[in-house]
Amino acid sequence: QAQLIESGGRLVQAGDSLRLSCAASDRTFTIRTKAWFRQAPGKEREFVASIDWSGGPRDYADSVKGRFTISRDDAKNTVYLQMNSLKPEDTAVYYCAVRTGTEFDIWGQGTQVTVSS
Repeated sequence: QAQLIESGGRLVQAGDSLRLSCAASDRTFTIRTKAWFRQAPGKEREFVASIDWSGGPRDYADSVKGRFTISRDDAKNTVYLQMNSLKPEDTAVYYCAVRTGTEFDIWGQGTQVTVSS
């Protein structure tokens, strides 16, 4: 079964930077749109950023525009989320996902990011 494994989450201070990684086990994922979502305590999971299979068009949630950057390295079958100027409200479990059809249907187990004020 295809897997996505996130890493890089940890406790940081407000204003710090952090890079999350998501490694995929299935090589077919290199031609799939990938995304990052997050879920804060007591809240629903929300979209953060996505990157087209070609590495072209990227979308971002308004709350992270200008601070977060999504990228991919297909040689490593890995997608990244560079997070700068972190805020306490960025605290959440971050998940990567792959869209194999019309929806994001392959999910990782998540990595915890905690931003202290």
